[in-house]
Amino acid sequence: MKDTLNIPRHIGIIMDGNGRWAEKRGEIRANGHKAGMKSLRNIVEFTRELGVDYLTVYAFSTENWKRPATEVKFLMKLLELYIKNEVKYLKKNNIALRFLSRRSNLEPRLLKMIEQVEEETRKDSKMVLSIAFNYGGRQEISDGINKLLEDYDNGLVKKDQINEDNFQNYLYTSKMPDPELIIRTSGEFRTSNFLLWQGAYSEYYITDVLWPDFKNEDMLKAIESYNLRNRRFGGI
Repeated sequence: MKDTLNIPRHIGIIMDGNGRWAEKRGEIRANGHKAGMKSLRNIVEFTRELGVDYLTVYAFSTENWKRPATEVKFLMKLLELYIKNEVKYLKKNNIALRFLSRRSNLEPRLLKMIEQVEEETRKDSKMVLSIAFNYGGRQEISDGINKLLEDYDNGLVKKDQINEDNFQNYLYTSKMPDPELIIRTSGEFRTSNFLLWQGAYSEYYITDVLWPDFKNEDMLKAIESYNLRNRRFGGI
């Protein structure tokens, strides 16, 4: 089946449902996040095999700081663990790791790890895995505007050069194509501030499957649904 599918070049995933997955089993939420990390490893492997060039996953939003301090602290440690455990696999499989993030309020140790793994995998070209961590679509756009204004004030950009195509260079996703398909797990029907600019013409696929239970067959179902869409981009 997968050999006959048109595989999107860029897939985005809102990885939702870790906490509910754990609560349904009478476990602590932390166990759901651990299970979600295992699911991510599997989906990274599978999308690489399918030939996806860019995979962008939503791991921690700027609004998630409102969660209990113990959960936030655990998620920070979990990201550190992910980086430590996965860097060898990523390099071996020629996968670049990139973080879409507002970095000003991240702990120095975590920020150093992020910058180091980005540099170590920067030249890997089989696939780009982007983790949206401490990310918000509105914040990304406002950060981009501020960078653009700074360049304008410094004479690096002229007024007649300010347009949609040029502005994309100021987003966290600079030099990446927009996602053709965005998947949301756990059945929620909202964007949750994820890739607001880039997802303007993305096809959305919503599944009731909680993220830790999201398997290869669920990814294929999403891509099959995408293949049935008539993408007109505002045309007829």
